[in-house]
Amino acid sequence: MKFKMPPNSLFAILLRSRWWVSLLVVAAIVLLSAALLPGPYVPFGVVGALPFLVIALLAAWRQRHAPDPARVAAVLAQTASMSWRDFAALLEAAFQRQGYGVTRLNQPGADFQLIKGTRTTLVSGKRWKAANTGVQPLQALSNAQSALGASASTFISLAPVSDSAQRLAKAQDIHLMSLAELAQLLGP
Repeated sequence: MKFKMPPNSLFAILLRSRWWVSLLVVAAIVLLSAALLPGPYVPFGVVGALPFLVIALLAAWRQRHAPDPARVAAVLAQTASMSWRDFAALLEAAFQRQGYGVTRLNQPGADFQLIKGTRTTLVSGKRWKAANTGVQPLQALSNAQSALGASASTFISLAPVSDSAQRLAKAQDIHLMSLAELAQLLGP
């Protein structure tokens, strides 16, 4: 059984926060231990800060290449104003920089076929500006993945997808590209 951390636990919240927030918690625990505990017990209080130090290191490791929130907002504004032709060209160039062989598809549900080694990924991005995304485009992508024998599929949208679409994506193993991932992909 795979362990899944509750999303609203203190450690989960700290993992989603900036890494230095956990370091502030470490500093507070260490300072409070030194100020409030008797001398022989201070090391035990300091040891209580170790889990928060580990969380700070994990958060820093995860965030080392994450784009700045301002960069994500800039990419959102830039791509939201583009035509499909411009956005498709930008995506194609970005995937090629990542080392993929890119083929544009004229197929319902999939816009690009990415090939890297023996792995084939289908990408659907034509509905990137849709305000609401239901299950239909994700089902079409899943059908295209089955029809073309692709090993993976990715759906790109600037807006969050519906809950039912998220459930379908999870069930069909469709990667929903986040804005941060899109900003990192399109970044310089």
